[in-house]
Amino acid sequence: MAALLLLPLLLLLPLLLHLWPQWRWLAADLAFTVRALRCKRTLRARALAAAAADPQSPEGGCSLAWRLAQLARQRPEHTFLVHGARRFSYAEAERQSNRAARAFLRARGWDGGPGGGGGPGGAREGERAAGSGAARAEWEGDGAAPLAPGDTVALLLPACPEFLWLWFGMAKAGLRTAFVPTALRRGPLLHCLRSCGARALVLAPEFVESLEPDLPALRAMGLHLWAAGPETHPAGISDLLAEVSAEVDEPVPGYLSAPKSVMDTCLYIFTSGTTGLPKAARISHLKVLQCQGFYQLCGARQEDVIYLALPLYHMSGSLLGVVGCLGIGATVVLKSKFSAGQFWEDCQQHGVTVFQYIGELCRYLVNQPPVLETYGLTEGNVATFNYTGQRGAVGRASWLYKHVFPFSLIRYDVTTGEPFRDTRGHCVATSPGEPGLLVAPVSQQAPFLGYAGGPELAQGKLLKDVFRPGDVFFNTGDLLVCDHQGFLRFHDRTGDTFRWKGENVATTEVAEALEALDFLQEVNVYGVTVPGHEGRAGMAALVLRPPHSLDLVQFYTHVSENLPSYAWPRFLRLQESLASTETFKQQKVRMAKEGFDPSALSDPLYILDLARGAYLSLTPARYTALLAGDLRI
Repeated sequence: MAALLLLPLLLLLPLLLHLWPQWRWLAADLAFTVRALRCKRTLRARALAAAAADPQSPEGGCSLAWRLAQLARQRPEHTFLVHGARRFSYAEAERQSNRAARAFLRARGWDGGPGGGGGPGGAREGERAAGSGAARAEWEGDGAAPLAPGDTVALLLPACPEFLWLWFGMAKAGLRTAFVPTALRRGPLLHCLRSCGARALVLAPEFVESLEPDLPALRAMGLHLWAAGPETHPAGISDLLAEVSAEVDEPVPGYLSAPKSVMDTCLYIFTSGTTGLPKAARISHLKVLQCQGFYQLCGARQEDVIYLALPLYHMSGSLLGVVGCLGIGATVVLKSKFSAGQFWEDCQQHGVTVFQYIGELCRYLVNQPPVLETYGLTEGNVATFNYTGQRGAVGRASWLYKHVFPFSLIRYDVTTGEPFRDTRGHCVATSPGEPGLLVAPVSQQAPFLGYAGGPELAQGKLLKDVFRPGDVFFNTGDLLVCDHQGFLRFHDRTGDTFRWKGENVATTEVAEALEALDFLQEVNVYGVTVPGHEGRAGMAALVLRPPHSLDLVQFYTHVSENLPSYAWPRFLRLQESLASTETFKQQKVRMAKEGFDPSALSDPLYILDLARGAYLSLTPARYTALLAGDLRI
């Protein structure tokens, strides 16, 4: 009898062993799913309350307006922002943004007065009406038409409190904000301002001198120019902060900012421009609302102190960092620039409990504490969270998670740069351990709004007929791997993976192998075209770890033992520091364009000589031999 009872268990044992790698994480999957559903319920309740609020009340406005008003009422004295020696409570943030809103409304010619309508504010309403005429005259004097509801104002500011007050104020005034990357000048700057249809530009005083050559073009575009500071400015640039400080700090009516639809654009954030000119991604009111739930999904609480050293013109800094902080009512320590040497001192001084980073930022820190990895894109409709804390993962692909936040990994052909399709024309899902293109279905709850400008800018970002006729998916352009336990790991960007000797080479895998060498501090791997060869050959830009020197013999031994031969870097470039974007992404496209010509580059260059089994200095003679086909790589 006992044997008969054991027999079914023995028969089921192989199935149980097969399912165990996935089911062992069921408790964590359930816990995160419950957290996600609670977060959605909380945000929905807040949105419904705002929709039902008095239109004259600030809590009847856009999500930024009503959330700030709520926090100023619920936690007025709690510290919202720390920047250097300055600290601002939620009540102070509300007052500062109200002043900014009124300054922008003055530029709009709004006659509503401090109370937003009739009643006890009558005298001030008369003052506002008179001021409106003065504002219109000022704008007409510099050739710019007054602002209208829904117009776009561009911010060209470093990470500072004034950036936030002006952004929040614009939102309350019913204006759109465009976050312009602070390094842009000349053609790229003008391109960004044109693409988002900016009507005005607010710039930092310290940027005025470097922008002087651009001022004639900016004025020719009909832009009104403001500076965020009292320093002496060229003619036609007024001090916005002086105008803001002259305003009263009473709330403005919510109807001024309440959107007609949550899909309406309220913000433009520019892509990093690593593959061309930046594109203005449209950010909807819905996405701003969803970003209020970011830190709640991460498990952070209102008692946490968040360390934010990211550019505010980047989604990770503004929407996830700042709006996410508003979502839980926590404190954010804002740094204008990241400093590895200052980091730990800051954490101790301010009691930091959460550190948000992107790109290469965490590599700058040594012995960092465990971190929760997430994945997302500025314009994307999908995100993942490593809620189990699994090392090296950016999330999980459990059926529970994919039910709440649906996505798929599909096979991708590196040669054609397109997803692989079967005989029916449908995409094919990847198997465990196989790199695949991350795609997510486009829906009303997870839309893709595209970019400001022509529809051609979004070409390739939407895939149709992915799994069934008529479906539409967002193409992230990123390759991820899902292992047998359901953990997701970032593999590479589609543009970074290259083909050499008939094989696909993932730059991230090569970089990880090279970083194991103790004499290397930073590595950037990319593919370069070589005349007479198909595909792209691997090249690695290297930064040495002081006080080490480059050991080419050890380098060759290491790559030959740890990488397949097709993935060995064919070229090496020794640098003092690696080029990166202001959002800490490595500059692969620019480096690839610079190539490996020793007559054009001053950095030390090396080439892999397969015949000798060694890396040699890339001299002009060896470069000529390579082009002639006499040097085999």
